[in-house]
Amino acid sequence: MIVVRIAMDVIPDKQKEMVQTLLSMIGSMKKGAGCLSYTLFSNTEDKNLLNLLGEWETRKDLDNHLISEIFSIFLGTKSLLKKPHGIHVYTVIKSEGMEAVNNARRKENDSAVAPVL
Repeated sequence: MIVVRIAMDVIPDKQKEMVQTLLSMIGSMKKGAGCLSYTLFSNTEDKNLLNLLGEWETRKDLDNHLISEIFSIFLGTKSLLKKPHGIHVYTVIKSEGMEAVNNARRKENDSAVAPVL
């Protein structure tokens, strides 16, 4: 799986316009081949700090998205930002779910019980 995180520091008086623009685009982005998810997040302390998080089946799927018309339109939102988009691409080698939490908590509980001699 490939994950792309796009950080955006929006000009304060452009925040509403940016959010509306992104929300109108996300539906089309999610329809891209190999797209597993595309979600917009807002910082709880500063509403002008936004993040888009996309998950893709393969790097080829992501690359096709990056050269798509919808992504070109997205890049045009740079005029609404204080600084350029911060784009980070991550390749996930292994993914775990709740079992990781359960295993860690089980290990913690096992070590908390002192052996009786």
